[in-house]
Amino acid sequence: MTESAPNGAAREKLWTPANVVTLVRICCVPVFVVAIISPWPAWFPQWSDAETWKPWIAAGIFVLLAATDGLDGYLARSRNEVTNFGKFMDPLADKILVAAALLALVELSILPSWVALVILTREFIVSGIRMVAASQGVVIAASWYGKAKTVTQIVAIVLFIIKDSVVITDPEGVLHNPLYLVSWAVMIVALVLTIVSMLDYFVKARELLGFTSASRKADRAEVVLEDAVDLDACRVSAADVVAAAREARKTVATAESLTGGMVAAALTAIPGSSAVVRGGVVSYVDDVKHAVLGVDAGTLARCGAVSEEVACQMAQGAKDDLQADVAVAVTGIAGPGGAEEGKPVGTVWLAVADAQGVRAELCRFPGDRSEVRTRTVLRALAALKASLDGRQ
Repeated sequence: MTESAPNGAAREKLWTPANVVTLVRICCVPVFVVAIISPWPAWFPQWSDAETWKPWIAAGIFVLLAATDGLDGYLARSRNEVTNFGKFMDPLADKILVAAALLALVELSILPSWVALVILTREFIVSGIRMVAASQGVVIAASWYGKAKTVTQIVAIVLFIIKDSVVITDPEGVLHNPLYLVSWAVMIVALVLTIVSMLDYFVKARELLGFTSASRKADRAEVVLEDAVDLDACRVSAADVVAAAREARKTVATAESLTGGMVAAALTAIPGSSAVVRGGVVSYVDDVKHAVLGVDAGTLARCGAVSEEVACQMAQGAKDDLQADVAVAVTGIAGPGGAEEGKPVGTVWLAVADAQGVRAELCRFPGDRSEVRTRTVLRALAALKASLDGRQ
């Protein structure tokens, strides 16, 4: 969401409900620290069992703050108010909360310091990798390892906060305390996922970090175009596609979202293209994607319009509905607004459907709205040409 600035330029709305929730989470971290560390039960002598309730109250505050992480994300997406400020503050708020809890547990001698060191080191390393990737226009999507790591860390921290609230009467010690054993079991799982998710980031960023030779970059599923392109280049590529379709005696079709028909326009600008171009569908909104191209409504709701699944269904729908041999589909974010978490401006999913099936690739295009759309057209034409030439 944007609002007008005094100079006439558009700027993001800062105080959105999602950003307010994020800032409240950060501001309430000291409340949690006071609840878990300070000797506040001594301040209420009339409350006889305050010491017993102390860890449970601290755990409740921690759980409440952790739960707001999902709330601010939901508010931002449902209200279309994803902002750069929010994308910066949200992960920072999570790290502050987890770091505060770990350091508090170490301070109380409940948790060994090496556990906190492993978790915090991972966060520093992953943040560094993300910064390197962002500097090159690449966003590394979080894997299920990272999401599972976050959940298990939160559960483990809560268990460690409350584990000492269970009185141990067995003289044999803590090993006979079920809560103690469960706490450490969950924490070990969290540590394993912490390390695995960190290694996953290294694997995904191996080329950016220089671990893979440049000659292998062509094998990536993710495509980044930085060379200057213009409509003249699109016309040349379109002529090549029409010529290849004639030679192969095949027909082509398009399904376009962010480009609004530019791929089809480039093809039909070529003389004689009517012999090979079946047509195109401009599915700019989700309703058209569903009603015309047959994109599953559940997929749209679950994955979003800019996703591999939707691009593939768009391409297959265009191929089937327009009775073409080859169909290309593009869906993405051309900007200047519309960015989502993990999907910055310039994110484009492209899919091609032909006799061999449906294939998709993720593209990251730099530039303004016009440049992103032009690069998308050029890449879509190249994908059509590759399919017509029999290249996967």
